[in-house]
Amino acid sequence: MNAMNENLSQHAANSQTLLRFITAGSVDDGKSTLIGRLLFDSKGIFADQLAAVSRAKHKRTVGDTIDLSLLTDGLEAEREQGITIDVAYRYFATPKRKFIIADTPGHEQYTRNMVTGASTADAVIILVDVSKVKLREDGGVDLLIQTKRHSTIAHLLQIEHVVVAVNKMDLVNYDQDVYERIVKAYREFAQTLGLKDITAIPLSALTGDNVVEPSANMAWYQGPTLIELLESLSVYDESHASPLRFPVQLVARHNGHEANDFRGYMGRIEAGKVSVGDKLVVQPSGQSATVKEIVTFDGPLQTAVAGQSVTIVLNEYVDVSRGDVLASSDKPATLLKQVEADVCWLSEEPLDLRRKYWIKHGTKQTMARITKIDSILDINTQQRHDADALKLNDVARIGLTVQQPLAADAYTDIRATGAFILIDEVTHQTVAAGMIRL
Repeated sequence: MNAMNENLSQHAANSQTLLRFITAGSVDDGKSTLIGRLLFDSKGIFADQLAAVSRAKHKRTVGDTIDLSLLTDGLEAEREQGITIDVAYRYFATPKRKFIIADTPGHEQYTRNMVTGASTADAVIILVDVSKVKLREDGGVDLLIQTKRHSTIAHLLQIEHVVVAVNKMDLVNYDQDVYERIVKAYREFAQTLGLKDITAIPLSALTGDNVVEPSANMAWYQGPTLIELLESLSVYDESHASPLRFPVQLVARHNGHEANDFRGYMGRIEAGKVSVGDKLVVQPSGQSATVKEIVTFDGPLQTAVAGQSVTIVLNEYVDVSRGDVLASSDKPATLLKQVEADVCWLSEEPLDLRRKYWIKHGTKQTMARITKIDSILDINTQQRHDADALKLNDVARIGLTVQQPLAADAYTDIRATGAFILIDEVTHQTVAAGMIRL
């Protein structure tokens, strides 16, 4: 028992060494170059990768200088156009931490790709290109719309840490005043959003200033380099402290002809923990049950925690199917047939209120109809306006009616059971990503 608890504690400690983060911002802010610089300076690339980048025919640098952005731009169309289209994931590690990076597109038309990359991130790096922001005569700064859009999405998705990387400082001769004006403007905008954990860094991804090594050109900046900051960010997974949420993926049976028939419920613990002997409730049916065993490939467990994939065996014979949720009996999820949510519309086909859509919530899929559009969020002003339609990249508050009740939580409480996607029943394309509000 003690050894098992030690293993669980060690598992939790090891998981804290991994940080998932994304880069976001406007077009040509230097997101791919920044990730390339991180990989290059932290020795996170192989010699053959470096050689391939050096020979690339679409490089955007002068002479023999390496175009580090090509380390993440994997599609031929990306290299030809000099833009990022798809979400590129890269892994690297330092002696202090492991990282998974998502390089997301800056173009507005690819905002849906940014939403995909941000959905699992612990931190976001918002790049601000000093050469593009408008410095007003009154001392203020006009931020780009995509900077505001991506910051808004980061807030909606509850990303814990926001790093404002003021990039291309070499283009303004490392001017401290320009940097401070930009940071002041961003903090004022972030306050209207409700973003709290914000850290700003002046850097140049192209030259490497303050990325991995401190910049001699910006002696006035006394803070950490970008890699030092990323190594130090705390990643507290609140899902471990939440009540149990176990969406059932599969009902496992074998030897059904024998007297000792086995019936287990397979899935991934999305929140909380479960132990042998715990009292659970099956949702949406409301049946009560007790945990008999927790089975894994490596053997039985006494306790399992969020993030682990297990098979739960119950003492009682109850009706449980794929899409049901096993939840804490004292703190079950809320059963919803009328859902209020914020959505980002991801389809080039506009919303049609006359149509039905599939809603995918955890492991459950059922029919849904959008009954109303409460409001659309103006990214620039953060004001909400009435609307009767949704088009690509719109962020809106909507109302849904679902055919079968969802065992859901507010997205702000438990992300896994507070998120969903909408799927076109004809084309089977994902048309929206949503966050439930209670």
